Amino acid sequence: MFTNTVYPFTQESVLVQEVRPAFPEVLFTSFIDAQRAADMARPYWVPTEEEHITMLTNLHSESILLNNDILLYYGHPMSRNMGILGRYSREQLRDMMSELAVEYMEAGGRNIITGFHIIYGTVWPGGEIGVIRENVLREWIEFALEHDMLVFLDHQIGRYDPIEQFRTLLPWLRYPNVHLALDPEWRTPIPMQEIGHLTASEINQIQQVMEEYMIANDIPGERLLLVHQFNSVMIRNRSDVRADYAKVRLVLSIAGWGPPRLKRETYAFGALATNIPVKGFKLWYEGLPGVHYDNPLMTPREVLELNPRPYVIMYQ
Repeated sequence: MFTNTVYPFTQESVLVQEVRPAFPEVLFTSFIDAQRAADMARPYWVPTEEEHITMLTNLHSESILLNNDILLYYGHPMSRNMGILGRYSREQLRDMMSELAVEYMEAGGRNIITGFHIIYGTVWPGGEIGVIRENVLREWIEFALEHDMLVFLDHQIGRYDPIEQFRTLLPWLRYPNVHLALDPEWRTPIPMQEIGHLTASEINQIQQVMEEYMIANDIPGERLLLVHQFNSVMIRNRSDVRADYAKVRLVLSIAGWGPPRLKRETYAFGALATNIPVKGFKLWYEGLPGVHYDNPLMTPREVLELNPRPYVIMYQ
């Protein structure tokens, strides 16, 4: 099956076809027949030479984070309690993010790509999962696609197997603007009573499954996989998490809430995970009574001054 070998992009690694003389070999039908027979004899899962070259090209596609920062609004479109997405229309959110993007660029940010971070699967009491309606999700994805915005689909997992639950997200990758996310806090049968977790092995396996799906379905380039963390128990054996998959860009999103001092301390804990170099940062708007939030809210300049600098920034 497919492996996770990382092909270094050097002159020596570029696949060069053997140079054959134009005559007389190309005129021998036996040579052509032998090539065809060799292709037919391959196991069905082994790519042909042409497919292999295409795969290598896709593996080295430019990262979306190379020249861009990502700015997201987080929540559930059908709930005011779960974040800003449920409090405004898509059009209003687009305009609000455009204004916020200008603030980040003026504070020293790079080109800003905006988007929606949508809760796909919501954990319920007992660890059951409520999945967002397909027609609602499609409307949001297609609106974002029309306006050059991204969509991150976030699964809370509940009491179910994380690998199998993650597989339910994969078909949405057919949209070129869709990326994926997991929230280990809610991988539990008793939400609100304990903080859930994912292991390093599970996160690595999830990346493997995502990459294999992308290769098998000819999805070019790379996609981001964002994993939230605000507490040490949420990712077990964090130092064993891999971030070297060719088609999956892993992002560790630090999600603690509170005043700037506490948020910086939580982020410093996330910064210790040098094996996951790409970082995200989450901020909390003041919302409904009883819902926690950041007070005061950090400014764009303060966010960009975090070390290491976050490349994916979201507001709930």
